Amino acid sequence: MPHSKTRPITILMADDDEDDRLLTQDALRESRVLNTLHFVEDGVDLMEYLRKEGKYATGAPCPRPSLILLDLNMPRMDGREALRNIKSDENLRGIPVVILTTSKQEEDMVRGYNLGAASYITKPVNFDGLVDLMRALGKYWVEFVELPVPEND
Repeated sequence: MPHSKTRPITILMADDDEDDRLLTQDALRESRVLNTLHFVEDGVDLMEYLRKEGKYATGAPCPRPSLILLDLNMPRMDGREALRNIKSDENLRGIPVVILTTSKQEEDMVRGYNLGAASYITKPVNFDGLVDLMRALGKYWVEFVELPVPEND
C-alpha cells in the first residue's frame, strides 16, 4: 500500500493543565495540521488509554496514536514514569513520544532521551510560538517522517 505524505495522524497529548491542552488544540487548528487530537490528563490515564483499560476499556474511541505529546510534570504518574512504561512495553514502544514540557533542566532532557523520547521541546511562552511549534511538528511528523499505518482498533 503506498504511503500518503498528507494522511492525517492521531496525536495523543498527555498534560494535566487544561489551558495547555486547549491552547495546543487551538494552535494545531491554527497551524492547519491534519490530525486527530485526543487528550489524557496524566500518566495513569495515558497508560490506560494506550492499553484500553479502565474507562477506556469500553465506550469512547481510543485509536492508537501515531505520536504522543508528553508533559513531564503530572499528578499520579509523571511523564518520566509513563515514558519508561511505554518504551518497556513491546506493543507500545514503537510510538514516537515527544516530550513537550516547561522544564528546561538538562537532567530532564538527558533522562527523557535516555528513556526513548524522540524529541524534547520546551513549551513556548506565547500562543504564536505554540502555533509555530505545532506547524513545525505537523510538517515534520505528517510530511517528512514515515510512520507505520496504525492497525484498526
